[in-house]
Amino acid sequence: MLKKSFITLIILMFTLVSISMAFASSTEGGPDGNKAKGKYTYRKVCKACFAAGDTDSKKPKVSPADHSMAEWKAIFEAKNFKEFGCETHWAKLSDKNINYIYTYFYKYASDSPTPAKCQ
Repeated sequence: MLKKSFITLIILMFTLVSISMAFASSTEGGPDGNKAKGKYTYRKVCKACFAAGDTDSKKPKVSPADHSMAEWKAIFEAKNFKEFGCETHWAKLSDKNINYIYTYFYKYASDSPTPAKCQ
């Protein structure tokens, strides 16, 4: 009887740990925005900056792979967007759009599982 209870307890613990691990691995951490919308919004801001004459290239100045996930987190938490240039356009972005861009940069950071490969 004791042996049967012990085996049942071990199986129950194994099941609970397995379920916990499955949920833990499905949440990667970091921002929870839409990375596709972030990429679109970021490129839209870059084009608007170029059209306004604030930058000399339609090509974005900054790539997600330029920094690590921790560095992107620090930049976006401090809302320090000077590196991107065109601060007036960044100031007009909603928090939702900034979160989308943050998600895009975070998910494709230099130390992410899928870093951005092209500029």
